[in-house]
Amino acid sequence: MKTWLKKLATTCAIAAFSASAMLPAAHAAQPAAAAAPATSPTTTDADPALWVVKDKDTTIYLFGTVHVLKPGLGWFDEAVKTAFDKSDELMLEIVMPDDQAAMAKEMMPLAIDQSGKTLSSRLDPEQLKAYQAALAGLGIAPAQFDMFEPWFPAITLSVLPLTKLGYDPEQGVEKLLTASAKKSGKPVAGLETLSQQLGFFDALPETQQIAFLNSVVKDLDKLGPQLDKMVAQWAKGDPDALAVTMNESLAETPELAATLLWDRNARWADQLKARMDQPGTVFVAVGAGHLAGDKSVQDYLKARGLVAKRVKY
Repeated sequence: MKTWLKKLATTCAIAAFSASAMLPAAHAAQPAAAAAPATSPTTTDADPALWVVKDKDTTIYLFGTVHVLKPGLGWFDEAVKTAFDKSDELMLEIVMPDDQAAMAKEMMPLAIDQSGKTLSSRLDPEQLKAYQAALAGLGIAPAQFDMFEPWFPAITLSVLPLTKLGYDPEQGVEKLLTASAKKSGKPVAGLETLSQQLGFFDALPETQQIAFLNSVVKDLDKLGPQLDKMVAQWAKGDPDALAVTMNESLAETPELAATLLWDRNARWADQLKARMDQPGTVFVAVGAGHLAGDKSVQDYLKARGLVAKRVKY
């Protein structure tokens, strides 16, 4: 299951992209993460891909996001800023609660194993040894996660090392877009709820959750280089390369790909098609993996008679 981490990054905001802003959620829920480094004094220009769908009285911009970034990457300018400023509202995968207690209230009932079965009892001795070593390397006591279902520590382990590598959830695209929307009085809506997005992982069979956790533990040292590569492709506005990096081998687990990626893209396309019936301009920002490769949101929009054109800038 070497591709689990990439698939996670493709789908939600809980690993590199994606992501339906789970990265900030998991990061905020755990106190063990190291503080993010100081902001870089220099800014590197980035030109991520942007698309637009139009009819006579409605415009929808589609922008692929990265849920965590290193400070100093200048992406919120040029055509992206122009499109955002023209928009009447912002639409994200989910709207994260400002209140961390409210977020935990939604997350914990799903994350905690209600049967009382411990996480350590689900792992064989070799898996348990590797898992405990990974936690120890991050300064986390294994008992801290023993009450949880496997998907929750898997997500958390794919988040916590990022701060030590210079990534900051507070620099994530959704965070900055949301702050800008609130400052300018734009309403912010979600394509999904936090409970829905958490539910995608909670509904995974136990065997898949354990495989997911084992894969994250095994590839923990690859997380930084993998994310660096994807961010570079995103910053260059190269969704084709991003699709190859993020979506490779999805065909090996089509049921998982359908649940976490393709089915959601189709539902979002339905929502966006319905939104075209209302006049106005909407800036839609979802994990970059949803706008790259086959069965992207753009593909499903095309099947519904809507053409998403790349904005050149």
